[in-house]
Amino acid sequence: MRIALDVMGGDYAPRAAVSGAIMARKEMPDNVEIVLIGDKEKIKSIALEEDFDPASFDIIHTTEAIEMGEHPSKAFSQKQNSSIVLGFGLLREGKIDALASAGNTGAMMAGSMFVIKSIPGVIRPTISAEVPSYSGGSSLLLDVGINPDCRPDVLYQYGVIGSLYSKYVFKKENPRIALLNIGAEEEKGNLLTKGTHDLMKGTQEFNFIGNIEGTDLFSNEKADVIVCDGFIGNIVLKEAEAFYKLIKKRNIEDEFFERFNFVNYGGTPILGINKPVVIGHGISNAIAIKNMLFNSRDFVDAQLTEKFKEVFE
Repeated sequence: MRIALDVMGGDYAPRAAVSGAIMARKEMPDNVEIVLIGDKEKIKSIALEEDFDPASFDIIHTTEAIEMGEHPSKAFSQKQNSSIVLGFGLLREGKIDALASAGNTGAMMAGSMFVIKSIPGVIRPTISAEVPSYSGGSSLLLDVGINPDCRPDVLYQYGVIGSLYSKYVFKKENPRIALLNIGAEEEKGNLLTKGTHDLMKGTQEFNFIGNIEGTDLFSNEKADVIVCDGFIGNIVLKEAEAFYKLIKKRNIEDEFFERFNFVNYGGTPILGINKPVVIGHGISNAIAIKNMLFNSRDFVDAQLTEKFKEVFE
């Protein structure tokens, strides 16, 4: 297995990326090779500073990067030697098994949609987030930002995608799929959630348990997968981050709220495209990068892309 990391992406690149890759390399099994895409001399220098042999990595050299503030699609088309563009080329050609980056999210989406492309049958890919449960474990929330405007059939597909993800990554035998709504009653909601509920009700493709409310978000006693549009999902995600920052500012130490720290999860895969692509937070530190690489490994190990293709094609 070959997992590639965009070393030039992120607010603290390349040091955080290289340091995270070193941490991951020390813990990864020998059958996983880490490919670093970026400035070879800087990679070597950082590795030697940390008393680590840079020859432990396969390094693809480039000094060009798509910066965080650049226009995503424009930069992607113009910077053909950038680390992100090179990474997508390697992924398309089958020379790597997964691509991870904490760089320009828009450029990562552009590469995913125009180079790797959606799995035939998938209306819109999605990204998800783990939601910690106060009773232990976690649930999966999707979408959390790609698609702020959705149709009922898109949310229905998120139920299928989330069910497969929960089954093969979280090892839930028969994941419970819920629709995030303003009330548990079937008739509650707006046009989108009412239409989605009508589609999901009685489906044989996943275990739909009905609506849940926001008060059920941090408890997995009712649902393993929570479906919503990207507008709502992103607000939920950012609010969770805000609560974590507030608690840290107040010097409160709490084991449950520590699980809101994005560093623990590293990154999230784009679900519904033809190859594994994992996006990290722009402010990722070395620990977040390490966890992003492990997420990439787990995604490839679970063969989720193949499972999605079997269902949608």
